[in-house]
Amino acid sequence: MKLPIHLNALKAFEASARHQSFSAAAEELNVTPAAVGQLVRTLEEWLDTPLFHRTNSGKIRLMPTETAERALPDIRAGFDKLSQGLELLQQSPTCGILTVTVSPAFAAKWLLPRLDRFQTLCPDTDVRLDTNLKPIDFAIQRVDIGVRYGTGNWQGLVAEKLMDEEVFPVCSPRLLEQPERLSLPEQLLQETLIHDLSMDEHTGFPKWSAWLEKAGVEKHQSAHNIQINNSAAVLQTAIDGAGIALARSVMVKDDLAAGRLVRLFPEFQFDSPLAYFVVYKPESTELAKTKMFRDWLFTEAIR
Repeated sequence: MKLPIHLNALKAFEASARHQSFSAAAEELNVTPAAVGQLVRTLEEWLDTPLFHRTNSGKIRLMPTETAERALPDIRAGFDKLSQGLELLQQSPTCGILTVTVSPAFAAKWLLPRLDRFQTLCPDTDVRLDTNLKPIDFAIQRVDIGVRYGTGNWQGLVAEKLMDEEVFPVCSPRLLEQPERLSLPEQLLQETLIHDLSMDEHTGFPKWSAWLEKAGVEKHQSAHNIQINNSAAVLQTAIDGAGIALARSVMVKDDLAAGRLVRLFPEFQFDSPLAYFVVYKPESTELAKTKMFRDWLFTEAIR
């Protein structure tokens, strides 16, 4: 295949397959639906094989054929390689925009307070931060590097463990001003416990019931509960004195150091089975800016 001749047709085919719609593909490619349809038909004629099952009714009217489905991963990988090559041509080794993906809570509690040190180290690199609770497609979103929380298995990405994590109760120093308050783990059940709902989708993450059991507390039902779906907001609620949070050691490190929060019952250690990983596409190791950010993350992790 003469790639330059059919490159636009391949782009139209890939976008149409991803959106299952010529109209949505046209909007992405900034052309008309008719132009997308013509490009796809041109490619089908050249290949002498249909690429889509087309229907006139139903919610999905455009479905890739089995042959098309088999070819799409390689075509998408090819576009990704082309984009990577163009980026290498356009940028100097250490300059340009670096797109980083992290969760909103990790950005707020760990990355952003440290990011000025990276900017000082690499003043010619502009960081574009993509905060997302759910994993995104690095190729489609043109992400260079990210930090994810889990077991370290993400298809198509290199994953290097950045930091392990421990979970433990924390509270505002104001709650400890009363003598004998929170001197025993059992007393936690008399307090308002703050639950982090954002961790529910992470299989294996320890919840309050697991920590209480580890501490030898038989009953796990507290007097009051607050449920929040953001780890940073969980810690802020504890800082405000509204209850006791089950903190993640990486997230709470700065708050403990600043005295905004106090760790309770340090004699009970509970390691999380999950950890933080630096993730990136295998080909991104060729980019100096990606390597520099990766190395900087590991330096920050051991500070």
